[in-house]
Amino acid sequence: MKDDDALAEGFESERPRLRALAYRMLGSLSAADDAVQEAWIRLSRSDSAEIENLAGWLTVVVSRLCLDALRSRDARREEPIGVRLPDPIVARVDRPDPEQQALLADAVGLALQVVLRELRPPERLAFVLHDMFDVPFDQIASALGSTTSAARQLASRARRRVREADVEPDPDLQRQREVVDAFLAAARSGDLEGLLTVLDPECTLRADAGPLRSDLSRTVRGADEVAGQAIRFSSTAQSEEYVLVNGAAGILVAKGGQVLSLIGFTIVEERIVAMDILADPERLKGLVG
Repeated sequence: MKDDDALAEGFESERPRLRALAYRMLGSLSAADDAVQEAWIRLSRSDSAEIENLAGWLTVVVSRLCLDALRSRDARREEPIGVRLPDPIVARVDRPDPEQQALLADAVGLALQVVLRELRPPERLAFVLHDMFDVPFDQIASALGSTTSAARQLASRARRRVREADVEPDPDLQRQREVVDAFLAAARSGDLEGLLTVLDPECTLRADAGPLRSDLSRTVRGADEVAGQAIRFSSTAQSEEYVLVNGAAGILVAKGGQVLSLIGFTIVEERIVAMDILADPERLKGLVG
């Protein structure tokens, strides 16, 4: 086998892991693909004979590309003002798509993606690499251009914030769905007490309606406020289809055959702690087949 064939084969074997890493860093599937593709370009232009550990080399390269992208995004303030949810990974429950299933296998909850994007870029990188991909701190320090001790501290600070957010969903998908069933039934009937029984007191609702409808984008906190919003926007004319959103319970809301929104639920100890609603028409296009 030619050296370039072996290099391409080695890269392709690492691609799923690199894409998962980049997605967790950037919260965007297209940006993650761009970072992975740029890593391949850099690899193809490098002297492969000098690369002793291909997986480690690619991890550092993709990490640095993501770090640069986050810093550039912050410097240019590319993100629109208001709520901007990370790209969701969506799969239909009854018709799983092989590519989407592969993505779901490496996905983290949507609410956790929101927490990750609130971290400073170096904290995010240190946490994602160490806590999610078991990368040693000396390698993380190389990606950050810092000391090993500094990398440990960054990961520790990020870990505390993630723990405080408490967004690790219950593992039982069937039980998650039962909670969502109860939520939908209460919302349709205007049952405020029923909603409060399934909503965590500190529940957070985030709605991203897109840049052209920024007046509809909002963050609502507290069970009473979230329940009020649920009753206000629920309609018997709408239909809901269960889907998986980043591996957790979610629904597609449609009316007259047109998808209106995607809702991802984060359910902890049988209560909804977060609802992430994507209602941007452009981002909803082609989200699921």
